Amino acid sequence: MDWLLTGDKLREECGLFGIWGHPEAARLVYLGLYALQHRGQESVGIVTSDGERLQAVRGMGHVNEVFTEAVLDRLPGPYAIGHVRYSTAGAVSVNEAQPLSIKCHRGEIAICHNGNFPFADALRAELEREGAIFSSTSDTEVVLHKLARSRQPNLQQAIAEVFRELEGAYSILILTPDSLFVVRDPRGFRPLCLGELGGAYVVASETCAFDLIGATYVRDIAPGEVLVINRQGTHTDHPLPRQTPAFCIFEHVYFGRPDSRIYGRSVNKSRHKMGKQLAREQPVEADIVVPVPDSGVAAAIGYAAQSGISFRFGLVRNHYIGRTFIEPTQSIRNFGVKVKLNPVRDLIEGRRVVLVDDSLVRGTTSRKIIEMIRQAGAQEVHLRISCPPTISPCYYGVDTPSHAELIAANQSTEEIRRFINADSLGYLSQEGLLAACGADEGLQFCMACYTGKYPLPVPLHAAGRSGERASTAGAR
Repeated sequence: MDWLLTGDKLREECGLFGIWGHPEAARLVYLGLYALQHRGQESVGIVTSDGERLQAVRGMGHVNEVFTEAVLDRLPGPYAIGHVRYSTAGAVSVNEAQPLSIKCHRGEIAICHNGNFPFADALRAELEREGAIFSSTSDTEVVLHKLARSRQPNLQQAIAEVFRELEGAYSILILTPDSLFVVRDPRGFRPLCLGELGGAYVVASETCAFDLIGATYVRDIAPGEVLVINRQGTHTDHPLPRQTPAFCIFEHVYFGRPDSRIYGRSVNKSRHKMGKQLAREQPVEADIVVPVPDSGVAAAIGYAAQSGISFRFGLVRNHYIGRTFIEPTQSIRNFGVKVKLNPVRDLIEGRRVVLVDDSLVRGTTSRKIIEMIRQAGAQEVHLRISCPPTISPCYYGVDTPSHAELIAANQSTEEIRRFINADSLGYLSQEGLLAACGADEGLQFCMACYTGKYPLPVPLHAAGRSGERASTAGAR
C-alpha cells in the first residue's frame, strides 16, 4: 500500500550519511539517517569501523524500526556510514539494502550510493560472463566488483580508475577499516555536503542532517571530487574528467527538505520564489490559496504573498499513517487519498480555491483531491503547479513513470485540466523555475524531466520512445 503514502509523486532516491572520528559514530549516523528518512523508506543500513574491522546491520523498514538501542550497541567504532534507500534500480529486499560490504584482496570495503548507473546492466552481464557472482540486483554492486578487480596499487587509485570508466549519477561513500572515501560524479547530479562536529568530519546528502546532530556545514563536495578522510586528516583530489554541471533541479522542487541547503542554496527560498513566479505567470481571481501538504506549502505561501490572496491550510494531512492499512470491505470513495488528506470544510465551502502543488505526474491523485475539495463545497478549484510539465523519465536515480504514463507527455494542458476536473490549470515555466532555483547566480541544472534533453546518454532500451535514443543535449 505504498501508493497511499506517496500519492502520485515521483519517488525519492536515497540518502547518505557518514562520520569520521566520533566516539558515538553509529548513534550519530542513526540520527542523520532519521533526518534523511524522506529520501528513502524501503530499507536502511549502517556500517561502522573500530579501526580494524567493519560491522554492519541492514534491514527493511524505517530507521527507528531497524535500529534499536541494542542493535546500535553492536556497532562499535568512531567511523561509520549509513544509507536509507528507495529503489530506482534492482529488487526490493534486504539483499539490496545498503551499505553493501565485501572482503577482497584490498581488505574490507563497504559502499553506499545515491544515484544510478544507466549502463550497469551491460557491465553486470560482462562481469558475470567473466565469472563474477552477485548477491544483489543493485547497480551499486557493480562498483564493488570493479574496485575489487582493479589492478591499481591502492584503493584511492582504484576509485579514480573505476569512476573514470563508469558513467552515471552518483554520490558515494566508501568505508574501509582505516579510511572514508567520498565521491561525487563530475556533473554533480545528486547532492552531497561536508560538515564538522567537534573535530569529527560529517558527510550527508542534505544539511538538515547536520542540524539534527549540531554539526556545522563546511561546503559541498565538488562535482568530480574524491575526498579521502583518515587518521592523517583530509585529502582532496579531482581525478575525474571535467564535465558541465547538471544538478538535479527536482531536489529543489520536491525531494529536499525545505530546511536544507542543497547546491549551496536554501530549498525553502527556492520554493517560495517558485510560488511567487507562478503567481506572476498564472494569475487567477480567487478567495484562498490552499497548499497540498506538505511539499506544496512553501510554494503556496509564495503564491499567496505575490497574488495578495489569503493563504489557508484547507487540507489537513494525517502524519500518523503506518506502513500497512486495513481497507474497508465496502468501497469508500477516494479512500487512498482520504487516509492521507482531508479538507477543512469551513475554510473551503463557498470559496474559489487556488490549489498549489509541487508536481503533477499521472494526474490521478490531483483528480481525487480536486473532487474532495468540490465535495467540501468549493465554488471553483484552480490548480497551480510550481514546476513545468513533467514529460520525460529520469535515468539518474529518481523513480519516474514511463513516458507513456506521464500525463503531460501525452496530453495538452487543456486535456489534463478536463481530466482532473479543475476550473483552470497552470504550470510554472521552465525559465521561471530556473530563475527561482538560482540559474541566474550561475547554478547549472539537469532539466531532463521537463525538456527530454539528457546531459548524460542513456541506454537505447531506456529511452522508451519506440526505440528512439533520448536526446543528450541542452542541460542547463
